Amino acid sequence: MTLGEALAAARQRIDRLDARLLLQYATGFSHADLLARPETPIIAPAYTQFSEWVERRAAGEPLAYLVGEAEFRGQVFQVSPAVLIPRPETEVLIDLALEKLRGLSTPRVLDLGTGSGIVAISLALECPAAEVVAVDISPEAVTVARNNAGRLGAAVDFRTSDWYANLAGEHFDLIASNPPYVAGGDPHLALDGLPYEPQLALTDGADGLDCIRRIVATAAAHLNPGGWLLFEHGYDQGEASRNLLAAAGFKETFTHPDLAGTDRVSGAYL
Repeated sequence: MTLGEALAAARQRIDRLDARLLLQYATGFSHADLLARPETPIIAPAYTQFSEWVERRAAGEPLAYLVGEAEFRGQVFQVSPAVLIPRPETEVLIDLALEKLRGLSTPRVLDLGTGSGIVAISLALECPAAEVVAVDISPEAVTVARNNAGRLGAAVDFRTSDWYANLAGEHFDLIASNPPYVAGGDPHLALDGLPYEPQLALTDGADGLDCIRRIVATAAAHLNPGGWLLFEHGYDQGEASRNLLAAAGFKETFTHPDLAGTDRVSGAYL
């Protein structure tokens, strides 16, 4: 089987771009190689791997889990089914956090529910003066995040914790979170590869606001005066998020859209 033949066959079953990327990962050839030398034979182990990946991708498994990595903000992060796949919408949360940290000499930052570590690691790399702590209830997720930080050279203190449980007496200048916010039973949970992602990181099994309520309710005990709380949420949760923040005594509540114009991040300061 040649590169060109394998690619043509795979394109009958999965997206063209997915087929090309999987073939590149399986064979080690570049995109330029595929274009310039489609007649090149594929060695048996590489073809076996490619065929397996095509089958799994055709069944709906996300490409990032097949190849074990995904790009986010110009960095390559390792991922596994223990963590969510990074999504570009989360860049809004990081951009807003960096804006709030501007001008602070040595801020302390907390990332709640770190998953693969994209928020904590991005903040540590882009705001090197910050002391970043990141927690997740999943030990497997913490392992993935810690490995990513090591590979990318980011100084982050990762811990296993159920939200603030293992942070007694600690205070921060900014708390950021991308918590589970999909309502239990939402039909989207059965689409776009979501059944393969960790459900604990996607949904609270209730109305989608349960984790946000917990984060907001306890944030004041861990924020320095003037400290900001920022969190990602669903497209229809902006108003409810602002109301929760205001009820907890936060000031200047706001909701910021993502690049698609959808409500994505809400926040306020103490």
